[in-house]
Amino acid sequence: MEASEKQTARPELVRARRRRGMSQEAAAEALGVSLTTWARWERGEQGVRARHRARLAAVFGATHADVERWVDGWTLPETPSWPLADCGDGSVTATVKSADLLWRFEMDQSRRHMLATLPFVPAALAEWLTSWTYDNPAASAAHTGTGRAVGMTDVQRIDEARQMFSQMDHQFGAGLVRPVVLRYLHTNVTPLLHGRYDDEVGAALMSAAAGMSRMAGWTAFDMNLHGPAQQHFGQALRFAKAANDPLTAVWILTAMTRQAIHIDQPLWSLRLARSARETARQAQASPRVMSLLISREAWTTALHAKPGESGDKHAARQVQRLLGEAERAYGQGLSDSDPAWVITYEAAELHAEAGRSWGLIGEHQRAAACAEAAAETFQGRLPRSAQFNRMHAADAYLNLGELDQALATARPAVRQAKTLSSKRSVEFVKSFTTRLDPHSTTIAVREFRDHVKQELAA
Repeated sequence: MEASEKQTARPELVRARRRRGMSQEAAAEALGVSLTTWARWERGEQGVRARHRARLAAVFGATHADVERWVDGWTLPETPSWPLADCGDGSVTATVKSADLLWRFEMDQSRRHMLATLPFVPAALAEWLTSWTYDNPAASAAHTGTGRAVGMTDVQRIDEARQMFSQMDHQFGAGLVRPVVLRYLHTNVTPLLHGRYDDEVGAALMSAAAGMSRMAGWTAFDMNLHGPAQQHFGQALRFAKAANDPLTAVWILTAMTRQAIHIDQPLWSLRLARSARETARQAQASPRVMSLLISREAWTTALHAKPGESGDKHAARQVQRLLGEAERAYGQGLSDSDPAWVITYEAAELHAEAGRSWGLIGEHQRAAACAEAAAETFQGRLPRSAQFNRMHAADAYLNLGELDQALATARPAVRQAKTLSSKRSVEFVKSFTTRLDPHSTTIAVREFRDHVKQELAA
């Protein structure tokens, strides 16, 4: 006997089925799942994977927003654009289809606006991690499309373009770069994906497309567009899966980890960091890759446990152990097996991330020293990174009770923020300004806040 609406955790899903005159058996058959699975969905005892949500929308003639309301009890913006990263199986054809859909939405002015309103959805992370970890890669990366023949030279051009976009992003911030990246994906990468290529070229093309998709996600992240960023990161992970390329997947997972850290998702950031490290371990990644991943795991461990606030000495020791491991791995130097994306990972970046970990375990003096050293190294060459680390150093000095030093350290970072097309840069300044509330009556803080208002308004 079917559960009554009062007994089920998903009454809207039950109502949607009954409105179509379907039994549980009929609905399960239409969705391609067992009757037990469907019954568990209605009772709220089992999650509904993204691919099944997409199938629900198709079978029931509903929008994705309706499906999300039936399943999760909340409503996304009225747009069919979530979850874009799920368009069937993990084949090359399905992967290309999902990318094409996402990038066309980004180029359509009205749909881009709707896409920009999408929230960050933690449940999607579970879906992508499960797919990456357990699904089989595509049997072949070859494609017999209607487009032109694609060769390794075409793939190389994508990688070269991404490197150029990355340099621009570091120099100026994502606001100037993001539109160019999206247009490049739609205009240059899409025709290649629809072309003709053998397995070897196809695998390289999937990896290159993954890198460019990661770039699209990263620029959205820097502009605080966290829903679109998540979509592009998820698409990038699909490309890496189609290419059977674990090291590119590791690179994407590090970006997803960084986003989760920034938007205060400590549990997910830790899960993502550990997934990246496990993937790298299985792929026998180089010491330089492992250094980055261990450092990121230290940061996420500290963020999750917050030993500086909780007094958790065990977690603090764990963070310190991981930081030591990261230093030792970095000290082994570069190797012939290093992927291109890790070669630019330098000691200053390692120390900058270590500074964030030290701060979270209550070692604010070390946090300030790491951040200031990193800012000095990055200055002139990587202005956004320099600005971030000046603000982190200012935060550390504020935690130490050194108000004047905190304000003096933050002042040049305020000037830098207005020259960068990066919402994260501005966000760090505003967050620091808010943290000054306990000192709001002092002349120095009032003057600093006036300075921030003038600089950011200019």
